[in-house]
Amino acid sequence: MDMVFNDSDEKVTVPLVAFWYKRIVTKNGHSNLKMEAVSGKSIMQLKSIWSTLVEMRWRWMLLTFSGAFVAHWLFFACFWYLLAYTNGDLDLLDHNNPPENHTICVKYIDSFTAAFSFSLETQLTIGYGTMYPDGDCPAAIALLAIQMLLGLMVEALITGAFVAKIARPKLRATAIKFSYFATVGHREGEPCLMFRVANIRQSPLTRIKVTAILYQEYKNQHLHQTNLDFHVDKMNSNESPYLVFPLMFCHTINQNSPLYPMIQGKMPAYYEIVIFLSAEQEDTGETFQKRTSYIAEEIKLSQQFAPVISCTSKGYYKITMENFDKTVPGFPVLLNPKDARQNDFVVSINGDHADTVLFRDSAV
Repeated sequence: MDMVFNDSDEKVTVPLVAFWYKRIVTKNGHSNLKMEAVSGKSIMQLKSIWSTLVEMRWRWMLLTFSGAFVAHWLFFACFWYLLAYTNGDLDLLDHNNPPENHTICVKYIDSFTAAFSFSLETQLTIGYGTMYPDGDCPAAIALLAIQMLLGLMVEALITGAFVAKIARPKLRATAIKFSYFATVGHREGEPCLMFRVANIRQSPLTRIKVTAILYQEYKNQHLHQTNLDFHVDKMNSNESPYLVFPLMFCHTINQNSPLYPMIQGKMPAYYEIVIFLSAEQEDTGETFQKRTSYIAEEIKLSQQFAPVISCTSKGYYKITMENFDKTVPGFPVLLNPKDARQNDFVVSINGDHADTVLFRDSAV
């Protein structure tokens, strides 16, 4: 929704993507879009409690991990204290010599602190031996069984989510690096949008697939999205390359490309290219995704990436990551197709005028 401010007779409309909030997806792949006033959002998160726990930030995960156990111990400490109170154990001066007609449910629970300590020992199965339930008190045995069952459920849920968060394949995506800039230059005689991808770790990746979406903002404050196809060298977009060294992914900019207005200088006021890279770990078979984005300020025209692969004197290849984000000037990309006229050169061969030879900049 547009925001309209009235000051006297003037009307000011704030753009959909404001200048201080430049992008939809950050460079590290996080979304900047926020959903507000969603009814039933809390209920949906509770229904999918497992996903909610795994998606939490680490600081909230650790707080939830600790708070869940402390709350469980306190909850049952209240029941153990209530049991001792109703059974009259709190009034006994000596738990070693109780009255003959009195059965102590739990030995030495004479305060709430003792009840909390017994709840903690019961859940963690420490069993110091000082406090223990009496087998002749059915209420104590029943409460003990209930606490153990619920405690195992809490441990399975929280500990399982904790382990899943550590082992999730999303952490493998941190070893994937995108070039900070994208370039528009000539590759194999055609103008292309290019960016680099590198796998920092030595473990190989399989089933690599790159997709991209072009987001454009139009005057009606609508974000329009278009799919972009990227390829590596002569490989088709549905073929998986081998990401053992930095790869260059290219999108050919022709008249059928949504980026064709870029080389005409007619792109909308705001546009953003969001890149999605999906890959599979060879050792575990788990799939993960890495995202990044490029806005107009991060796309360099008429530039090429500097080489990163060289051969040493000993005959093996070396990857120079210092050049990973470095760009060098390339052949100029025509900004206006109307100016892309054929240049006529009159060629004289042995003093005779030959036919006019036509050259194009892209051919160079």
